Amino acid sequence: MAAVGAITLDGKATRDEIFVDLKERVAALTAAGRTPGLGTVLVGDDPGSQAYVRGKHADCAKVGINSIRRDLPADIDQATLNATIDELNDNPDCTGYIVQLPVPKHLDENAALERIDPAKDADGLHPMNLGRLVLNEPAPLPCTPRGIVHLLRRFDVPIAGAHVVVIGRGVTVGRPMGLLLTRRSENATVTLCHTGTRDLPALTRRADIIIAGAGVAHIVTADMVKPGAAVVDVGVSRDEAGKLVGDVAPDVWDVAGYVSPNPGGVGPLTRAFLLTNVVELEEGR
Repeated sequence: MAAVGAITLDGKATRDEIFVDLKERVAALTAAGRTPGLGTVLVGDDPGSQAYVRGKHADCAKVGINSIRRDLPADIDQATLNATIDELNDNPDCTGYIVQLPVPKHLDENAALERIDPAKDADGLHPMNLGRLVLNEPAPLPCTPRGIVHLLRRFDVPIAGAHVVVIGRGVTVGRPMGLLLTRRSENATVTLCHTGTRDLPALTRRADIIIAGAGVAHIVTADMVKPGAAVVDVGVSRDEAGKLVGDVAPDVWDVAGYVSPNPGGVGPLTRAFLLTNVVELEEGR
């Protein structure tokens, strides 16, 4: 598909480059007696969440980070989840950790995220760290937006002065994406679109970069893309057959200058920057 013309924004190859760097940095920390540790809190037995957590710990093994897993049954109460978070907050072997989202509906997701020690927030989603992002102060950055910026830079997609349309306003991608791209170091102009946006195609056709994270199958089609634009697909949904699909339709490859595959584009970098956040937290201790 990529051979039609668009350059593939290859997240897997870029992840491997990051892992080489992380392996060296972790080795230096380990030599100083400070091996980083990544913790995960997984509630329930959702197959997708289990696969994500397995992948994160497999990544840890590749670069030498210690794994700390806390797997809990789906029917736990909030107090049990809180106690697990408190334990990791107090665990000196745990440099940083994440609560795998989503948690079962009877649990308060926001309360769980707020309970994480901001100094151990590997996902960059604690309200305090999101506030630091707004203020442009140092803090762990949300992994997916950080991965997207890195991927665009890696393939020399111009960001400064670019008009970027972000589709989706979720806390993991859409909202922090705009904050990252409008920093002076990026200097992009961002239009944040969502379900209430009128005439989405009129906006995307003017975009130099489209970041699609709505979770609506093939919401971005070729007729919505300016020739030569960069299109980043971070959406995940299922088609009628139950197959995972992204937000970007296959015909976009015929028009765009750059496209991130899904899977294989941003996903590997989300996990790579989770590890990067943990290593940076340990280096900053």
